[in-house]
Amino acid sequence: MDDFASNHFSEWAKNICSQMKVRVDGDLLNFSDDASFRRYFRFSKNSGGLVFVNAPPDKEDNQSFVRIADALKKSGISCPLVQAFNLEFGYLAVSDLGDRLFLGEIETDSNSNRVGSLYRLAINELLKLQDVSCEIPFFTEKKLIEEMTLFDEWFLTKHLSIKLSKDVQRILKESYSFLAKQALDQPQVFVHRDYHSKNLMLSDSFSLAMIDFQDAVTGPVTYDLVSLLKDCYVDLSPSLLHSEANFFRQKLLEKGILENDFPFEEKFDFMGIQRHLKCAGIFARLNLRDGKPKYLSYIPRVLKYLRSSIEKYPEFSEFNQFLVEEVMPSSETFVSIK
Repeated sequence: MDDFASNHFSEWAKNICSQMKVRVDGDLLNFSDDASFRRYFRFSKNSGGLVFVNAPPDKEDNQSFVRIADALKKSGISCPLVQAFNLEFGYLAVSDLGDRLFLGEIETDSNSNRVGSLYRLAINELLKLQDVSCEIPFFTEKKLIEEMTLFDEWFLTKHLSIKLSKDVQRILKESYSFLAKQALDQPQVFVHRDYHSKNLMLSDSFSLAMIDFQDAVTGPVTYDLVSLLKDCYVDLSPSLLHSEANFFRQKLLEKGILENDFPFEEKFDFMGIQRHLKCAGIFARLNLRDGKPKYLSYIPRVLKYLRSSIEKYPEFSEFNQFLVEEVMPSSETFVSIK
């Protein structure tokens, strides 16, 4: 922000606190940002239990954030409570959930039982989330394919400088179409769309809250599970991944959302391929377009997820060959593949 915008935002925050009779002290300082254009602020000495969000309205869907936050609250799901907002400028004042990211908890805790308990907590919260009723768009075939094309546009072409032959273009197009149809051939539920360790917060009472939900859609039942268990930011042990996926599947069977013959593992893997194609493209774009190179360090994990799923299924034999022969050798010049 330039000085004028910064002062305008700061004055707005102070006025909101005055109207709410909330005492604050100090300067309004940025303490966090993320892969989006949102920036988060607190007053340096006393922020009165509030976080102030500057989210440019031409970049962020603040109206959806406000509407969905209200729906989550009504459904008993913990999230930032919107105390005030100015949609014209993209300013929000929300309740402060603290600094205990789910990611930080699982990275620093060597107790495998406690880590397992945290994931079970997140799975149970996800099951509640899928029942939320809210006016949100559908995750259409067109949108699913658009997300996957980020892989060839930003990761393959712009990041790795791979020139895509007509045959490779055909392979990608056919794979994207197949994956989109597989995603739509699942029960459709409320989908957070970025349900992972950086968007979950823990309270001192061991309860979970979620953030960054403004892009929610009605979409595939396995989507958020993939985001959590095949997280771009952390590795789960295979045993924990499988136990939590099986627990989730069993709960969906009990709720009548799935039938016994639903090919859960296959749909989970296909959904993971779709998401990780998108993520590879987004991380490359964050570096090239937005000047955020730190996200390149997550690409090795994303590629590992892609390879482990794609090589399991004959439908992707040509895609797998392309990954092995062209993508992986090229990517090793940018990132270290583990």
